[in-house]
Amino acid sequence: MDAILKYLDMGGYAAWVWPAYGLAAVALGGILFFTLRDLKTREREFEALRSARRGGESSL
Repeated sequence: MDAILKYLDMGGYAAWVWPAYGLAAVALGGILFFTLRDLKTREREFEALRSARRGGESSL
């Protein structure tokens, strides 16, 4: 148990290391969220353009 606590203390730098990990996780989560949201938007646009080019065969 002492080894785990020693690791989590990060040699006395835990006050800087763990918040940095947290901020990085939040930033990466935000990037993932906005990327997936943009992907869905672009897929809808693509389907609309594809439908218009086919003469409206498939509707949204």
